[in-house]
Amino acid sequence: MLSGRSLPAALLAFSGLVLAGCGSVGDRSRAAGDVAVRLLTAVADQDGATACALLAPDTAEAVAGSGDEPCAQAVLDAKLPGPGAVTGTDVYGQWAQVRLTGDTVFLAVFPGGWRVVAAGCTPRPERPYVCVLRGS
Repeated sequence: MLSGRSLPAALLAFSGLVLAGCGSVGDRSRAAGDVAVRLLTAVADQDGATACALLAPDTAEAVAGSGDEPCAQAVLDAKLPGPGAVTGTDVYGQWAQVRLTGDTVFLAVFPGGWRVVAAGCTPRPERPYVCVLRGS
């Protein structure tokens, strides 16, 4: 039985699974790639409000940090690479990895679609990616 505390998390996970099941893998891959490019384009265009709207809630909160600077400004200060061409996308249920020239972006499905959970990520041999933006 779910406790009152885990019910919202279970509902969010269920809605993500339902949304992730909609559409073909190709459609979901394109949609994830579009969100990744939109994020990097928004940052390059100095549009912090749009960039923050594309972040997962935990990531937006982590970007804003201690609250000294709103997300819309902090995301612009993060030194993300400019938008590049999508070179590959892998979708794993409700998670996606989008590789672009110069960046790797990780996304998750939320009600309303894909949201960025980490960006500005570079691989490290036999270690996890290191990311400029990431949730807590």
